[in-house]
Parts: sequence; C-alpha cells; structure tokens
Amino acid sequence: MDFDFPFLSVITLSPIVTAVIILSLSKEREEVAKMLGLAATIIGLMLSAYVYWAYNQALPAAGTPWSETLMFVEEYQWIPSIGFGYIAGVDGMSATLVLLTAIVGVGGVLVSWGVSDRPREFYAFFMLLVAGVHGVFIAVDGLMLFFFYELAVLPMYVMIVIWGWKERREYAAMKLTLYLLIGSFISFIAYLVLYFQMVDAGAAAATFDLRVWSELKFDTSLQIIWFMPLFMGFAVLAGVYPFHNWSPDGHVAAPTAVSMIHAGVLMKLGAYAAMRMGIQILPEGTVYWMPFVIILTTINVVYGALVAMRQRDMKYMIGYSSVSHMGLVAMGFATMTVNGFTGAGIQMVSHGVMTALFFTVVGIIYDRAHTRNMDELSGMMKVLPLPMVAFVLSSFVSMGMPGLSGFLAEFPIFMGIWEGNSLNFGAAPNTFLGLNPSDFYWLVALLSVLGIILTAAYLLRAITSVFFGEYDEHKWHDMKPILPIDTVVLVSFCAIMIVIGVYPNVIAPIVEAGISPVAARVSQAMVETQDMQTVMDTVQTSALQLIRFLGGS
Repeated sequence: MDFDFPFLSVITLSPIVTAVIILSLSKEREEVAKMLGLAATIIGLMLSAYVYWAYNQALPAAGTPWSETLMFVEEYQWIPSIGFGYIAGVDGMSATLVLLTAIVGVGGVLVSWGVSDRPREFYAFFMLLVAGVHGVFIAVDGLMLFFFYELAVLPMYVMIVIWGWKERREYAAMKLTLYLLIGSFISFIAYLVLYFQMVDAGAAAATFDLRVWSELKFDTSLQIIWFMPLFMGFAVLAGVYPFHNWSPDGHVAAPTAVSMIHAGVLMKLGAYAAMRMGIQILPEGTVYWMPFVIILTTINVVYGALVAMRQRDMKYMIGYSSVSHMGLVAMGFATMTVNGFTGAGIQMVSHGVMTALFFTVVGIIYDRAHTRNMDELSGMMKVLPLPMVAFVLSSFVSMGMPGLSGFLAEFPIFMGIWEGNSLNFGAAPNTFLGLNPSDFYWLVALLSVLGIILTAAYLLRAITSVFFGEYDEHKWHDMKPILPIDTVVLVSFCAIMIVIGVYPNVIAPIVEAGISPVAARVSQAMVETQDMQTVMDTVQTSALQLIRFLGGS
C-alpha cells in the first residue's frame, strides 16, 4: 500500500505542537488547554485506528523479512554522513501499540478533567509524554528511537514531582528517572559499540536505519557480550527482575493519568524496545541468554504476585501486580517460539488496557474517599456500582479468565513455554551456565501458574474488602457519583477487553505478523549456534539405535 499522507508523523508530532500551543495560552484559558489536549488525543486515536485497520487489511505473507513488513513508511535524511535520518514506519506489533497508546492517552485526558492545579502545564507535559511513547513505536531509526525514549521518560519526572502524591512524589520521581536513564544509557553504549562494528557484520556503510540492522549478522562473541546490556537496559522500563523496584513507587506517587500511561503503555515501551533493539538485532545473543532470562521472568511473575498479596494500598497492589504480569511479556520472548512471542505481544495490549482501567477505578475512589487503604474502604459497590463492575472485570482479565483478553494473551505464552521445553540444545549447550531449555522450561510453566493462583487470591480479597461489606453512610456522607466522562472511559476499556477475548482475530493475526520475522531470526540462530535436537528427534534417534542393536534395518 502507498500512503502519501504522513499519518505517523501527525500522530506523533501533533501532541508536541499541542503542548507548545497550550503553554502559550494565558492562565485564564485553562478550559481551552483541556479541550486542546482532548482534541489532540482524539485526532491521534482516529489516525491510529485507521493505521491499525489498514495494516490489518494487508498483512504481509509468512516469511516476509521485517524491512518489507513495514507500512506507512516516512523517510527523510537528516545527517547522511553518520547514517541518521527521520524514518518512521509500523509493523503489526508497533501498529497495535500505537493504537493502544492513543486509547490510553484519550482515557488519561478524560479522567484528568478535574485537575485544578496548573492544568495548562499538566496537559502540556502529558502531551509530551504521549508523543514520546508514540515516537518509540514508530521509530525505524535507532537514534530516533533513543530520542523519543528519553522524551517519554523526562515528562514523567516532572508530572510526578508536581502533581503526584505528596508523601512519596520526590523520592519516587527521582528513583524512576535514575533507573530508566541509567538503563537507557547502558543500552545506548551497547548500541554504539555495535554501530561501529556494522561494516564487519555485512553493512555497506554505518547507519542507524533499523531495516539494515535487522538483516545484519554480528560476530557471535560480540552478540553474547553486548546482548544483555542492550536488552536489559531497555527491560528496566519493562520492570524485569531485579530492576523492577522503581515501578511500584512510581505508580503510587503518580497522578491517575500518569499511572495509566505508566502502567498501560510506558512499561510496554521498555518491552518493545528490548525486543526491537535486543532480540531482533542480536538473535544469537538471544539464544545464549534467554534460558537465563526466563528464570528472571519467573521470579517476576511469582515474586510480584507474592508482594502484591501483602499490600493494603490499592495502588501498591496494582503496581506489584504489573511487575508480575509484565514478567509474562518477557517470559513470552524468552520461550523463543512464535506462540510465546505472539502471546507476549497480546499481553502488552491486554495488560495495558486492564491496568489503565485498574488505575482509573482507584483514582475515582481516591478522589472521593481520599484513601486507597483497603482496610478503610468497604461497601463501595453501593455508591460506585460501575467502577465496581470495571474492577471485577479487570480482575478476571488479570486472572486469565476465558472469554476475556487476558486468556488470549496468557494461553499462547504457556503454550510457548511447553514448546520451548522441547528445545534440546544437546549435551553441551552454548548458553549462559549451560542452561538447556528442555531441562527446566516445564518447571517454569508450573511455577508461573502459581502466579495466576496468587493473582486470583489478592484480587478477590481486594474486591471483597473494598466493594462489598457494610457501607458507612456517616463516614462517606459526601461521596459523589462518577462523572459522565468517567463512565465513557470505564465502559470503553471494558468493551475492549471483552471484544479481544470474544473475537481474537481482531488482534492475534496482526500481532503475529509483526513478531514472526523476529521469531524467525531467533529460530535460525538456534539452528546455527546449537546442537539442536527436539524431544522427538531424541526419541527417534533412541528408537533407531535400539532397532539396530536388536538387528533391525
């Protein structure tokens, strides 16, 4: 398909233009700032929906190289001498995440309609945050990706420090910023090392064009050394253990809209960048390290759920729940299978909508009750019935209930783990610590199921504590009903999770089309670097040896 209109540039750059316009308004025109912010996000949503629909109508054939799967490509040379240009484009995975960002962005603007403390500045920084996230997902140039990555992080700091929870905001904002900036700095060093090795890897000239990078074959030893700095530097933002500790504090301190973007989209940005820059570029490094990374992700899933179960603050509970569920995303990548990758991609979307809805409900309760402590809340169903329904539905999604988006995401991940269990790298695997997937991936699957059981336990307890029980009319005498704009956000997010669960074809094919080229590179790397034997190969070999021993042909 040929597209002359710069859809991706408008989606990404219009929030930046809107932020500049908002800051130029006089203080008395605060309502205009809100309307501009809403208009910018709605325009982005409409264009993102069209991009998603158009890509879904022209899915690339299986086996197509990643560079040829990109659509809506815009390319402008910026600094040709170093191979740096403005290159935008989307594949199936990034088109899905661009749409997710637009959906959560509109929701964030709506639930923040009542912000009264410097609303111009609030909406301006929120626009910059949305632009930064969009920019990472559309970037097909490495330097461009890093630029928008930092643009997404810095507004978070400002918004948490100024509009966050007073008791924790400065500590949480500094902690978040240091973790993420140090992680991205480490990734950038690794990326530059690889940049100066490009010609040796088969490039005609050094360039930051990721289409070229996606087809290079770096030296195996170089991949093994630099994979973890490149991958984990971005995975910090995805909350991968042991670099997850910044996330719950950031969730708790952030205002509702920022928490929605933080958990709903920003953590996916880290996972996406780790996949795009780490796994896709360094497939042999992926094969070497992923059997170890899957152990870290298992800790993510179980440890995050255990800590969430100990929390009485609703935001901390959801924050650690996010750490647990984002562990499933990285786990899907670590299976090194198409099913695992597809499940990870769908989990990013499902978790994004689910967590944004969780934080919307908590924000609604906190704005009225002025507490998030589950021990102090009871009977909220009586006055907040729709938020209760939304919280319960989100909980079912989080538990992986069939018929909802969570099941569609988690089931392929577990299928991928079992498929990964059949990967036999031989007697002497060329992996970190000699880890062989066929030896322990089955155990990873069993332990991860424990995370789902714990998720059900702490969420059902929260529902019972907050929404059921006796309602104290005297204590909550000034409880206000929800606003119509809150209703729009709650109903819309619930509908998305149901539609994805009931009609999987709305998302599964486009996500699979986006991640298949990456999974194919990893599969090829396994064949080239390991003494590959599947379990069936082993059975067949053993059977042949037995037949020959008994005198058969």
